Amino acid sequence: MTRAVTYGALFGVGYGLGLGPVFGLAAGATTGVTLGWEFSRAAKHQPKPGFWYDVAMSAIRAVGYGLGVSYLYGARFGIVFGILSTAGQVFAYRIGIRPTIDYQPVARARLTRNQVLSAISRTIGYLVAGYLSALAAGQRANSLGIALRVGLAVGLVTAILSAFTSFIEWGSDHIPEKSIGVFGVALILVGFCLQSFQYWSTPFGLDRSIIFESRFRIVINCCSFGFRRVCWAVWL
Repeated sequence: MTRAVTYGALFGVGYGLGLGPVFGLAAGATTGVTLGWEFSRAAKHQPKPGFWYDVAMSAIRAVGYGLGVSYLYGARFGIVFGILSTAGQVFAYRIGIRPTIDYQPVARARLTRNQVLSAISRTIGYLVAGYLSALAAGQRANSLGIALRVGLAVGLVTAILSAFTSFIEWGSDHIPEKSIGVFGVALILVGFCLQSFQYWSTPFGLDRSIIFESRFRIVINCCSFGFRRVCWAVWL
């Protein structure tokens, strides 16, 4: 439970900043549940799961992604995106790319080369999935922009947070559950505040579209900078 809440809060806030509160809530919930389950198995050193387990984990996460993008781009987009997401994740699992790759709880941020390569593959995969889903939904004119928005948001959030999974896993064994719970609630409140800014700023004459574009640009730039710094440290 502790792992699920922590991962759900972190990914929910990250996805919410890039793709809005609805996507953050849907994808954060399903990602939290699946990662909590998978990392719990890894912590107990249970045997490598089988094909149907991988399908189940992939499908649960894909449901969250599908619901989130359906709100943004329509039901057809969401259905196609969910199917492609499931297929892509199952394929990745089968070739050894899974959230628990290079599992090792340590009291610091840590990003291995395998995790870097996995994050790059994930980003490319969701760029392609977003582009194909946009074409299938009849949004050809905006297909490239949608693909970049969805792919970069999902890929970069995953890449950045992957660097902290080792610390979260260490914390699950060494930090009191109440402290982790308070931290998760604090993250949720911060995410809600950031998301609500675009609404309560309207009476002051600020353009929502400008606010969103600026917010998304800042998040992407910060994530890119942080990711490069971590990657540089790892490869050195």
